Amino acid sequence: MSNTNRKRYSAEFKAKVALEAIKGEHTISELGSRYGLHPNMITNWKRQAIDNMAEAFSSKAERARTNDDARIKDLHAKIGQLTVERDFLAKAFGR
Repeated sequence: MSNTNRKRYSAEFKAKVALEAIKGEHTISELGSRYGLHPNMITNWKRQAIDNMAEAFSSKAERARTNDDARIKDLHAKIGQLTVERDFLAKAFGR
């Protein structure tokens, strides 16, 4: 096994490179040479930036509603599980 460490890039650096790739003033290969990155990595960052761009313009209320919907779904599942357990125990103790 090799002891090579992966290089970690900050979000700001990724955003900078992805924005330059989106602008299209330079090719992906040129950007890769300039920043010492593989072109596939730049392409992935560009795709992620484009896919998540809508979140930058969504309101806080929309993001909170999305988070709340997931939490409500989990809570409903927990309520169903507790109801089944309660009914099972009630039958087991002859109520």
